[in-house]
Amino acid sequence: MKITVYILFFISVSTFAQDVLETSFVKKTDLKVDNLIGIDNFGTSYSINNNVFYKTNTTKTITYNNLQLGNINSANAFNPLKINLFYKDFNTVIVLDNRLAEIHKIDFNTLPIYKNVTHVSTGHDNTIWVFNQDLQKLELFDYKSKTIRAQTVPVQSAVLDLKSNYNSCWLLTEKYLYMYNYFGSLVKKLKNEGYSSLVENNENIILKKNDSLFYLRKKSDKLLPINLPNLLINQFLVTNETLYIYNNETLQQFQLKIN
Repeated sequence: MKITVYILFFISVSTFAQDVLETSFVKKTDLKVDNLIGIDNFGTSYSINNNVFYKTNTTKTITYNNLQLGNINSANAFNPLKINLFYKDFNTVIVLDNRLAEIHKIDFNTLPIYKNVTHVSTGHDNTIWVFNQDLQKLELFDYKSKTIRAQTVPVQSAVLDLKSNYNSCWLLTEKYLYMYNYFGSLVKKLKNEGYSSLVENNENIILKKNDSLFYLRKKSDKLLPINLPNLLINQFLVTNETLYIYNNETLQQFQLKIN
């Protein structure tokens, strides 16, 4: 009888442990930027401050700014050789190389078929994912040939966030989280339970709800709460199994204990 009780106890503990993703604190550093974009495996950081885009490593900092296009609405450094900056007020994307030299300018106002773009993220080859507000569609746009390689069916609620890698794209709306492949086909659709933003890393997703984070494993529909101290989360990033949390004054680093 006792053996049965012990077995049931350990099964219960094991099941409970799998319902929360544990973390361990690594370090905290002072940081003051307007928008932290990314940190790669080598510690190189990408950020925006006073409408200037920064790339900073241990030895130097280089910058890019374009005053003619107004404010940088978003930036994506998933591909460090083709960084994209989105200037929403001018409906324009600038593509930069790893030295932050401009290699392509995409002015959606001057295309043969006008696009009213609200969100942008990196695609494979010479493509970017764009959300076409007028059509309410996500499109994989080839900026060299100026053609659409793929597009989704229209979504029915306001878009909150957009993230992608070379193979997939995640669109967070007020009602649902959508996952698409690079053909524009819907792979997964989950109800949005109050999440406001997301990050992607190796096909895994972390979603933010108020000041809490939730982990969605690749090929899973179950969201695991991430166990963290009580923190103000203004921005969060993930590089492999390292979670960065930024509160506009300090950058805290945690190790995700992923089994």
